[in-house]
Amino acid sequence: MRYINGGKATSMEEINEFYMPRIKRYTNKEEGWGLWKVITKQNNSFIGWILVRPWEFFGDKPEHDNLELGWRFARDSWGKGYATEAVVSIRDALMNRGHITRLMAIALEENKASIHVMEKIGMKYIKTDTHKAPHGESDVVFYDMKVK
Repeated sequence: MRYINGGKATSMEEINEFYMPRIKRYTNKEEGWGLWKVITKQNNSFIGWILVRPWEFFGDKPEHDNLELGWRFARDSWGKGYATEAVVSIRDALMNRGHITRLMAIALEENKASIHVMEKIGMKYIKTDTHKAPHGESDVVFYDMKVK
């Protein structure tokens, strides 16, 4: 959370009034869009989630063939390869859908762990620039990979 909102705890009010409506707007199970729950094989413990949504979903021209991937994992699961394993599985499932041409991810430049996951799954650095979202804007690194 340090790299997403400065480590500030999210209130239930924020979750219910801001985040859940946003998630519901782009969730589409048939397309694989939404939040994918990640659990461990060992004991089915919830350790995080992977976000999948069309790039620029909240803008005027969402790109349905260009999907954004994002992730959040519990701290005690960091450094164990779970994020990479989960993102690879989802990447492969999305790539097999046939109409996806590009996958993208963004992160704050100091978030080396997320950048490492992006590189491990085959994404390449595009640029560092300002990313605008409904909750504000921030300077981030952009990574992507071509699917076709």
